[in-house]
Amino acid sequence: MHSIATSLAQARSDGDDRLVSADEPLAGLHLRCGGEIPGIIAIPALLELVRKAQTYNLKLARTIRATDGRDAISAWVEVEPVGEGSNIVIRSWQATPLPTEDPAQVAEHRSAIDRTLAELTARLDAQQNVLTVESEAVDLADLTQAMRDGFGKPWTDFVTIAGSSHQQPLHWRLLDGANVSFAGSERSWRAALLPHQAPGQEPTGFELCLTAEQPLAAPPVLPVPPAAPVLPQNGRGLVGRDIAPVLRQPIARIIANAETIRTRMAGPLAEEYSQYAADIAVAGQHLLSLVEDLADLEVVEAEDFNTAPDRIDLADVARRAAGILAVRAQERGIAIDAPRLGEHLPAIAEFRRVLQVLLNLVGNAIRYSPDNSQVWIRLEPEGARAKVIVADQGPGLSAQQQERVFEKFERLGRSDESGSGLGLYISRRLARAMGGELTVESAPGQGARFILDVPGDLLAAAPVTRTEPDEPNANEGGD
Repeated sequence: MHSIATSLAQARSDGDDRLVSADEPLAGLHLRCGGEIPGIIAIPALLELVRKAQTYNLKLARTIRATDGRDAISAWVEVEPVGEGSNIVIRSWQATPLPTEDPAQVAEHRSAIDRTLAELTARLDAQQNVLTVESEAVDLADLTQAMRDGFGKPWTDFVTIAGSSHQQPLHWRLLDGANVSFAGSERSWRAALLPHQAPGQEPTGFELCLTAEQPLAAPPVLPVPPAAPVLPQNGRGLVGRDIAPVLRQPIARIIANAETIRTRMAGPLAEEYSQYAADIAVAGQHLLSLVEDLADLEVVEAEDFNTAPDRIDLADVARRAAGILAVRAQERGIAIDAPRLGEHLPAIAEFRRVLQVLLNLVGNAIRYSPDNSQVWIRLEPEGARAKVIVADQGPGLSAQQQERVFEKFERLGRSDESGSGLGLYISRRLARAMGGELTVESAPGQGARFILDVPGDLLAAAPVTRTEPDEPNANEGGD
């Protein structure tokens, strides 16, 4: 058993878990972790040990681990309750320098926080032109509608950039982090441009996130007559109209705070607590995705739901979907073979909804394909119809799975926590609302081909598509 003579440092805490005295090196670690003397114990593992010793009125001893942002600390600590406080004895102390942080990982963590806190998100092409935009904030309604009406224009056409008199659009690095303003909102906003790019290459597109410096003030709650029925308005039911807007911001804040803790941006933290924060962030992301999917589900299942058909080029929409998901695919070595420049397939459908369907289909293909494989996006005119085919080299689907794949909450046997099982159900509803259909062809071990079929544009120029057979069908396989 150790004696007091072999101790490296001693300290004393009171009944309120405050460190009232401490020797070095414990005092220095406590101060570097943001504590004061006297002050609440700032080393999480030591605080937990002191509280347990006080709760059970027992002398406890164990190894604690902590970090001060420079070193990883491992120490053997004994805590003995005495009166209303505790005596703390340090028997051993080992400090190991922390590895240098990877700048790419830091940037990735900051991007995750920007995405989570954003109240408006938009997909941009390589020239910063708007492809899609989503927002539920009341004071962003005018901006969101203007950007939807102006698809294909630079996002900078819709906002005022603080302190900038240059011709727009500027280089994206100059716009990342810029303060912006626009009609309809009195809040202060910051823009974040998250590039979609492979290492050493120019961005193929961007994700625009607008984040407010302060939350939107809650509107006054008006009394609702008890007999008044709650009816869907413009296709938005209870989740989309009432629940989703209320949940988005608090869930987003939880995720952002968890990411801040996990990446130690707020200060040093033991590894086990960082892992707890990572679990919270993952669970929050899953919950937020589920809320969004449930809101979409209400929209497509509403009796008055309809789309806004227009003349579009399916080849262009497919190329945009491939560009948006290119980085996700490259992370696993998956190549997306999209329609080439010069290929065209005119159709009558809503641009935004077709892009939503293709993002779901290509995203699923990437998720289920093995590493270092390939995903194909092909065009196929057929009389008065126009088809887009997304094929992968994944495990394929049995006949029974093909019957269930478009059902609500069907996750194809996945046991992980990603996805809600609503994507394909919503996509098929969208396809049918546009006068089209979404089907699948597959066989076990031979990949899958999802086929989006919409009305063709018979008044447009003749379609131009590839004719060479460079994509395997469901019976030829790819695995």
